[in-house]
Amino acid sequence: EITSLLSLYGGQFSGEQEIRVNSPFWILNISSEEMARGLMKRTVCAKSIFELWGHGRSAGELYASLKNYPMDKMLPYLQSDSTYKVRIHTFNKTLTQAQKVQKIDALEFLPFKGKVNLKDPEHVFWILEDYGMDPNNVPEEPLHLYFGRWIADGQRELIESYSVKKRHFIGNTSMDACLSFIMANHGRVKPNDLVYDPFVGTGGLLISSAHFGAYVCGSDIDYNTIHGLGKATRKNQKWRGPDENIRANLRQYGLEKYYLDALVSDSSRPVWRKGMLFDAIITDPPYGIREATRRTASQKEIVKSAERSTENHIFVSSSYHLSDIFFDLLKFAAEYLVMGGRLVYWLPIYRPEYTEEIVPRHPCLKLISNCEQMLSSHTSRRLITMEKVNEFKDQDQNSYLLDGQYMPYRGHNSFREKYFSGVTKRIAKEEKDNQK
Repeated sequence: EITSLLSLYGGQFSGEQEIRVNSPFWILNISSEEMARGLMKRTVCAKSIFELWGHGRSAGELYASLKNYPMDKMLPYLQSDSTYKVRIHTFNKTLTQAQKVQKIDALEFLPFKGKVNLKDPEHVFWILEDYGMDPNNVPEEPLHLYFGRWIADGQRELIESYSVKKRHFIGNTSMDACLSFIMANHGRVKPNDLVYDPFVGTGGLLISSAHFGAYVCGSDIDYNTIHGLGKATRKNQKWRGPDENIRANLRQYGLEKYYLDALVSDSSRPVWRKGMLFDAIITDPPYGIREATRRTASQKEIVKSAERSTENHIFVSSSYHLSDIFFDLLKFAAEYLVMGGRLVYWLPIYRPEYTEEIVPRHPCLKLISNCEQMLSSHTSRRLITMEKVNEFKDQDQNSYLLDGQYMPYRGHNSFREKYFSGVTKRIAKEEKDNQK
């Protein structure tokens, strides 16, 4: 998420950060405080950002680093007419109040001229101490220490304010609010973008994009879900109410002006005009476990169904294989994303058999990130982010990546079909076992 936002707002990871990739404290090179605030207005993963004045592997190194920090950068925040306070945060260790006071007093060499104000200070300074990641092996002294001026906090309060529990319209697989915002950030969604979800469901992924100022639309094959009809998912409620729909969800958060519409449509048969339409495609395809994977039937199946019923006004659907879902999704993204636009989606995997080669590829799309969310000891899902880097051509219509080469796709003989069939069955079995 942070890498995507840095590419949107500017900045990069410090070279020193590569050494300590597992640390909860990250050093970034950002050219201005304005850029730093812009980044923190988006992230739900980062807690806070600071202007780093000094750091080291021991208290002595930290103090030496602080003494070398340019005085002209310090002085604007240390004036006699200003107020301040110093706070301490330790990762993986708890300090007593006496220990905290002792560490703060050790900074008396800094030229603080203002007054201490613990309730409402103008400037807040932090000592950050890293005691490693192992709670069973906490060192006596911190592995690394940092001192800096607080600039801004992240957007973690969005997780609570957009909680699915408080949402007007939900379904069996409505996306968690935190993950929804992370996906929007992976997609680098920005104001006035056009964002599309081809498996929109109850529209949870549209909300996060609309919050960041993008215009949103979606489609789904399920007529009842799009129109807010049928049985309710919420406990102690039998049927959905008259105003339970996607539009009502966006209205709930004051985002209705960003909602374009949602269509009843089969994602395997795009209804859009040819051309690059969308700035981002952000979606959570159905895995066939809690939500059925369906598509419109072939002409032969439709004819057979018509022979059985003279009043068949509902379209005929057939099963939609998981490998076909991902192939069609990548093909659609390659054709309809603008250059530089991003596709963000979830890919279910069975961990003992997973290799990165199983991730679907397309010649027009570049893999940007592949992040794992653990579901159980054997199953997980990967958040895949891809960026359109090449223009779509007719020869890209039916190709996929295999062993580093793009090969023609052969429908149900796809090399991934067997793997994804096994994934679906195993995840379904584990869910049933958990329910028992």
